[in-house]
Amino acid sequence: MSFLLPGLTIEALEISDNAKSLLSSTVKSVEPVGQEFIHHAQRAIRNHTFSEYEKLLLEKNGGADGDNADNTDPDEALFDDELADASLLKHDPKDWKTADLYAAMGLSKLRYRANGEQIVKAHRKQVLKFHPDKTSAASGGNNLDQDGIFKIIQKAYETLTDVNKRRQYDSCDFVADVEPPAAPSKKAVASGKLPYDFYEVWGPVFASEGRFSKKQPVPVLGDAETPRQEIEKFYNFWHRFDSWRTFEFLDEDVPDDSSNRDHKRYIERKNKAARDKKKTADNARLAKLVERALSEDPRVRAFKEEDKKEKERKKWEKDAGARAEAEAKVKAEAEAKAKAEAEAKAAAENKVNSKKAKEAAKSARKKNKRAIRNAPKDHGYFGDNDKEAVIDEQIGYVIDSMDDEQLADTVSKLADASGNAASVKQILVDIAKVLADSEKLVASTAPYFA
Repeated sequence: MSFLLPGLTIEALEISDNAKSLLSSTVKSVEPVGQEFIHHAQRAIRNHTFSEYEKLLLEKNGGADGDNADNTDPDEALFDDELADASLLKHDPKDWKTADLYAAMGLSKLRYRANGEQIVKAHRKQVLKFHPDKTSAASGGNNLDQDGIFKIIQKAYETLTDVNKRRQYDSCDFVADVEPPAAPSKKAVASGKLPYDFYEVWGPVFASEGRFSKKQPVPVLGDAETPRQEIEKFYNFWHRFDSWRTFEFLDEDVPDDSSNRDHKRYIERKNKAARDKKKTADNARLAKLVERALSEDPRVRAFKEEDKKEKERKKWEKDAGARAEAEAKVKAEAEAKAKAEAEAKAAAENKVNSKKAKEAAKSARKKNKRAIRNAPKDHGYFGDNDKEAVIDEQIGYVIDSMDDEQLADTVSKLADASGNAASVKQILVDIAKVLADSEKLVASTAPYFA
């Protein structure tokens, strides 16, 4: 039994009577329509291959070789004219995972940057170029070995149009990785004289690594004029880089045979362990890469020099302040010591002078007392010689009641009245009265002068 479709015949298998009755009860009349059917019918009627028919359409619509060449799709310039990896023609399609899928799709220039529309366009172009109909026709039907590339293209299309599968493949697309330059010598790094332009070489490296960032947009490396704040933000971002890169694409295929579940679980555990190991190694690689770039960055070196000078300046200012404070302290201590010594010296001198003054005052007091005591005798006891003993006794009471100032004043008055007995006696009588009035002298103890 056979079913006839436009341009296509399919041989059917033998089926039972029940199946025939069921089939006959569900068959409906379907009329094929649409642009794709028309194209299919035209190819079938004219016996054209896909590429031959595509060429006719391009000529009809004014394609690259027609009158409207300016309307050529700009994406065409981004696609590969030829296979970037010629070994794909002989690659075993069963081992398609090891093939460069972007190269198979003609997207080796774009790779992870290719959008969905470009993938569809590139696939259409590769199908037209490597479809078995065309390769078979070009080789007279004797080039069946090239069917492998077409199968790889189909696998590539299936992988790159699925979001999750594409991420898994992009994680393992090491061809898209931009390797850092060969490490310069420590001397070159220390001197800042790198054998390459830092920004020109490292910019693409970070741009390539940034495709795995969960956080977008990824800050750019910048140039020599980039502000310090932006540079610090850049390295902080990479020190905290959160990568979605995984390595499932490299997993060993898990057998579909569910009869041996233990073996299946073993393969799954083995794959997970391998993925974790690759992830850890990749994180370590990226961390080392960032640290190396940080050590070579001429801007960071300049910042460190500025910070070092600023630190030295602050330290010098701090030390200068400490020195000034120490000098001020030493000066204050010296001044305090000098002042203490001066005060001690002055006190000692005052003590000596006080002692001398006291001795002088004591000597003067004795002298004055002696002068006053001798005054009655020197003046003949005022004509009362018979009262000599009484006068000497009473004049002693008067003298003992006088202070130093009164003694000196009395001696001065006596000197002025020298030779006049009456004047001398009157002076002594006057001072005795003053002493008695001030209650320094008891009048009854010196009645002769009272």
